[in-house]
Parts: sequence; C-alpha cells; structure tokens
Amino acid sequence: MAKIQAIRGMNDILPEQTPVWQYLEARVRGVLQSYGYQEIRMPVVEHTELFRRSIGEVTDIVEKEMYTFDDRNGDSLTLRPEGTAGCVRAAEEHGLLFNQTRRLWYTGPMFRHERPQKGRYRQFHQFGVECFGMDGPDIDAELLILTSRLWQALGLEAHARLEINSIGTAEARAEYRQALVDYLGDYRSDLDPDSQRRLLTNPLRILDSKNTETQRILEKAPSLDEYLDDESREHFEQLTAMLDAAGVPYTVNNRLVRGLDYYGKTVFEWVTDSLGAQGTICAGGRYDGLVEQLGGRPTTAVGFAMGVERLILLLETLELVPPDVNNEADVYVTAMGEAAVSAAFRASEAIRSAMPGRTVVTHCGGGSFKSQMKKADRSGARVAIIIGENEVRDGAVGVKYLREERDQEQVSLDKVGSHLASQFANT
Repeated sequence: MAKIQAIRGMNDILPEQTPVWQYLEARVRGVLQSYGYQEIRMPVVEHTELFRRSIGEVTDIVEKEMYTFDDRNGDSLTLRPEGTAGCVRAAEEHGLLFNQTRRLWYTGPMFRHERPQKGRYRQFHQFGVECFGMDGPDIDAELLILTSRLWQALGLEAHARLEINSIGTAEARAEYRQALVDYLGDYRSDLDPDSQRRLLTNPLRILDSKNTETQRILEKAPSLDEYLDDESREHFEQLTAMLDAAGVPYTVNNRLVRGLDYYGKTVFEWVTDSLGAQGTICAGGRYDGLVEQLGGRPTTAVGFAMGVERLILLLETLELVPPDVNNEADVYVTAMGEAAVSAAFRASEAIRSAMPGRTVVTHCGGGSFKSQMKKADRSGARVAIIIGENEVRDGAVGVKYLREERDQEQVSLDKVGSHLASQFANT
C-alpha cells in the first residue's frame, strides 16, 4: 500500500526546525507585549462571505486562491486566506470595538491555493497586528516604529527597508483608477496577460506587476499622489514627520498599493534584498472602512501581517539564528539496571526542580552503559548523570562533564539538584 504524503505546499515542521520557530515567535511576542498589544485567537474556518465582502470579489485571492467548500449544512466555508477580516469579525461580534481603542495581535496558519515556491506555501503562517479606534497618523507611526524595533531584536535592521505610500480615500482612488485605465488602454496589447485582465477588474494592481515591459509602460503613467485628497496628504505628511523624528528611515514609493480592496490612506511594506524575488517580509496599512463594511459601526483601523516562513528563511540565509537556539539537552540521566530506574527518575525530578527552564532528559528503554552514553553525547547535554548498582547502593550519582576536561564526580542523590544548579549558575 502506497504511503500517504503531505499535501503539496503544506509542510511539516520537524523537531529540528521548531526551535527556530520558537525563537522567532518569542521575539515577536516580546516586542508586541512591550507595546501593550493583546493577543486574540480566531478560528481558521470562516463563512466565505466574510472574505468576499472584505477582500473583494475581483482580487486574485477570492478569484483563484481560496480553499472554499460546502459543509454538511450547505453553508459555504473557507479556510482563512488572511487574518484581518477574521479579526474584525471577532472584535465586532464580541463588542471589543464599541467606544474604545484596541491594539490586538494574532498568529497562526493561513491558506491559499497558489504555486508553492521558496518562501511561499499553500499553508503558511503569519503574525498579524490590528489596531482599532485611532484615526491619527500616530498609530501608523507606532506600528512602523514597533516593527523597526523587532528587526533590531532579530538582527535584521540592516537587511529590511521600509517603503510607504498613501493611496488616499476611495473617491481619490476612483478618480485615479479612471486616469490609469485611460492611459493603459492605449497600451493594452503590450501589457502582460495578468495586467490585461486586471485592467478590467482591479487596475491599481497593475502597478505591482513584475513584468519588465509593463513596468516600462508605467513609467509615464499618471501618479497616484497627483490625485490624493487633502486629508490623506496631510495624514501622510504627519506620518513621515513622525518617522523622521523617531529615526526610522523610509522610501516613499508612489507605485506601492496593496492587493486587498479594504486598504486606504497609509500603505507600507518592509522588503529585503536577501531573498530574491520573495522580498516582502511585512506589509500592511489603514483600512478605515472595513469594520462598517462588515456590518459594524464606522471604526478607523490599521494593521500589518508578516510571514513566519519568510522571516525564518531570512534568518537562516543570513545566519542570524543564535547558536544556542536548538533542541539540545542540558542534562542526560542514565540508569543501568532495574534498581537504578527509580533512582534516575528521582534524580531527574530533583534536577528539574532545582533548575527550572533547563532541559533534563531521562533515559528510557534500557540498554548498555556504552549505548546510553552515546545517546547522552548525541543529545548535546553538558552533563551526564550516571546511576548504576554501586550508585544505588551508596545513595549517590555520578556526574560526568561531557563538554569539559573535568574528572567525574560522585554526589549524593539528595544533593544532585543543588550541585548542578551551582554548576550551571553562570551559563
């Protein structure tokens, strides 16, 4: 019978890989908590209508990429392709937005049916941040300053650059959209196939095209900043002034738009040159109309998402994962003979109590002294605890230092925890 394998683009995260994930997750959580952001957790399945109403009917996600199915009740459900819509739904449903501000964050898997490639998968993971009820540019600035601090915490500050833009109000974009369509209509046959399709459905996305000929045509196209409304222009000027004051460098990219319909005013991307074509590591912007669009009261909002797989790939590519981020044990406890097993568990628990946070592996499954010591060495442990018949008789354990040139010690079983705690105190 053939073996069943994972679905293409939906990857297992193996024990050798999870320490890097835990390292990244801990750094992100730490930065977000230091700014007063609260975690929210949403289901991975939502009603399909949530994404059709929020993301937009003519986006690539809704048209081609969503995992949608009918459940047994005949309801159309979708595996979430992004987190913002679900966060808005949850916050509104549970009354989190009424007459109050909110700073929320979440993490978890998202799902899109697209061609798997390096740094891009069908099941992928994101950190998302969403802020509600604050309409000034100060919250936009806080998100960008916060993200800059995260890059510092990860050692990525020299490898991530910020691009920002304002795409104005819906009315300003509609006026610009018509000007862009009028201009590109004269070049329709020269555009790449995706851009020809978007000309009729979502023309602003043509600005994102990576096609060389399309980009050449866009060089003389109308610029969005020429159509900005006064409110959006002032909001953007205040934002850039705040970033200047905070010392966060940025580039204004007048071609930058976001692929989802709910964005307006501020949009931004953090990009890197170290991952080839997959250069965006964090992106977001304002979406002041989305809460009302999904049935809630008018509520201003801004947020971003960052891809976990892509950030891990960047950390590994640049060799920025600290050497102590691993699954290695600190102490490995061996037991030779039946009588030693109970003593081994007693010793292990004493060591765990004396050294919280340290990894203590208790050997199970028997085996010779030689085979157990091989496993102790492969575990990466600094110390092996040796318990055999002699140690059981004497109420003691052997302490063998695997990574240092030191003689083996004999320590009372009752004192092994405190003894090792003193040895590990400065490491």
